[in-house]
Amino acid sequence: MSNKKQNILIIGGGLCGSLLALRLGQRGYNVTVYEMRPDLRTTDISAGRSINLAFSDRGNKAMKLVGIEDKVKKLCIPMNGRMLHDKEGNTFLSNYSGRDYEYINSISRGELNGLLLTEAEKHKNVSIHFNKKCLSVDFEKTTALFQDYHTKDEFIEDADCIIATDGAGSALRQSYFLEKKFLFSFSQQWLTHGYKELSILPNEDGSYKTYKNALHIWPRGDFMVIALPNLDGSFTVTLFLSFDEGEYNFNNLTTPEIVTEFFEKEFPDALKLMPNLVEDFFENPTAPLGTVKCSPWHYKGNTLLMGDSAHAIVPFYGQGMNASFEDVVVFDEVLDQHEGNLPDGEAGWEKVFSEYDKIRKKDTDAIADLAIDNFHEMKDHVANPIFQEKRKIEMALEKEFPEDYSSKYSLVTFNEDIGYREAMIRGRAQDKAILNMLSDGVISTEDDINDILDKVKTETEAILEDDKIAGLQ
Repeated sequence: MSNKKQNILIIGGGLCGSLLALRLGQRGYNVTVYEMRPDLRTTDISAGRSINLAFSDRGNKAMKLVGIEDKVKKLCIPMNGRMLHDKEGNTFLSNYSGRDYEYINSISRGELNGLLLTEAEKHKNVSIHFNKKCLSVDFEKTTALFQDYHTKDEFIEDADCIIATDGAGSALRQSYFLEKKFLFSFSQQWLTHGYKELSILPNEDGSYKTYKNALHIWPRGDFMVIALPNLDGSFTVTLFLSFDEGEYNFNNLTTPEIVTEFFEKEFPDALKLMPNLVEDFFENPTAPLGTVKCSPWHYKGNTLLMGDSAHAIVPFYGQGMNASFEDVVVFDEVLDQHEGNLPDGEAGWEKVFSEYDKIRKKDTDAIADLAIDNFHEMKDHVANPIFQEKRKIEMALEKEFPEDYSSKYSLVTFNEDIGYREAMIRGRAQDKAILNMLSDGVISTEDDINDILDKVKTETEAILEDDKIAGLQ
C-alpha cells in the first residue's frame, strides 16, 4: 500500500478526527477533513456541551505517539481523587489510586481540540475545512455528500477511503443503517437520566472557590452533581438527573423557585458557590445520555467508523475521549503491521479495516458496559459504607504492593498497555472477591495487609476460573 498516493477523507474534526488527521499526516497520507461546526479556535461553540473532560493514561499514550505530550500537559489540571460531598456539607477525599503518580486530569475540550487541529495543519498534506456538514455517504462509490453551512451549496467529495469520526450522530453510520446493503447491527440505549451543564465561577481574584485538584461528587442515590476544575479558576458542574422519576426531575424543575429549592435541599454547599445557578439552569440545554454499539465498523476497504461514531458511551468512567484517542493508537499499530505488505487501494484498506475492527471492538464494548457500571457507583455506591471499606483496602494494597495489585479503576484508567476487556474481566472479579469477603467477615480493614493480598488474589483467581467455566468471559 503506497501511502503517498492514498487520499483519505475524514468526516468530523473533533477530538478523534483531528488526532487521526495529525497521525495520518505524519505518516505521509493526503488527508482532507470536513467539519460541520465553525473553527472552534476562532468561534465560541461550547455552550451546553461538556467543556472539560477527564484525560488519563490511554489518551496520553496517543499524545506521545504524535509527539505533543508536553504541549497537552500545559492544558491539564491534575485530579488526585473524588471529593465526596454529603448533604451536611462534609467532604471526604477518596484517592483514585494508592500510587501517588496515578491521577487523572481535567482538560478543556476546546483547548485540546484546537491544539490538535493546529498541529495537524502544520502538515502540507493535511487540509481542514469548516462549516461543511456531511449529509450522506455512498459507501460503495466511496463518496460523501456535503452541504456548506453558509451558502447551502451541496457538493460531493471522493477519496481512496473515508473514515468517519463524526460522533454519536454519524452520517456514515446512518448510511450503513438506512441503505441495508450489508448485514449491519446497530443498538442505541438511553439512560433514564439526562444531564445539564452548570458552573461554579472563580472568586473575584481568579482563585478557586473550592478544592482544585479533585473531581467533586455530590452523590444522592438516584441523581448526582459533579464538578471538574478549569484553568481559569472556574469549575464545570454537571447535574445528572432522571427526566421524569423522583420528587425532583428535569420535567418538573420548571421555575427558578423549584430549582433553588431542589439545590437548597440536596446540594446546599454547592448552591453557596453558585449564585449563577438559576441563570445557567435555564440557559443551558438538557441532553440525553446514550450508548451506541454497532458492527461491523467498516464496509470493504472503502469506509470506516472510528471514535464515538462507532462506540459512543456515557461519560461516567471518564474514558470517552481516551477510548477514541486509543482507537487512533490501535489503528496506527495495525498500519505498522500491514502498511508495507498490502496492495494499493481498496484491497489494502479492507485488510487494515477488518483487522482493526476485530482487535478493537471487544474493548470498546467493555468500556461502554463499565461506564454504565460507574454511573451507579458514582451516584450511589460511593456513599455506601461497604464500598468505602473496599476502597480503603484497595488503596492500602496499591500503596503497599504497587507492582502486585491494581484496582479495577486503576486497570482501566492507568494501565494503558492492557485492553479494556481484560481490565473489565479482572477488575470485576477483584471487586466481587473483596466485597464477598468483606460481607462474610473473611477480611476487614484491620487485618494484616499481606494476608489480605493473599486472600484477594486467591479468591480473584477462583472467580475468574468459575467465570471461564461458566462461559462468562
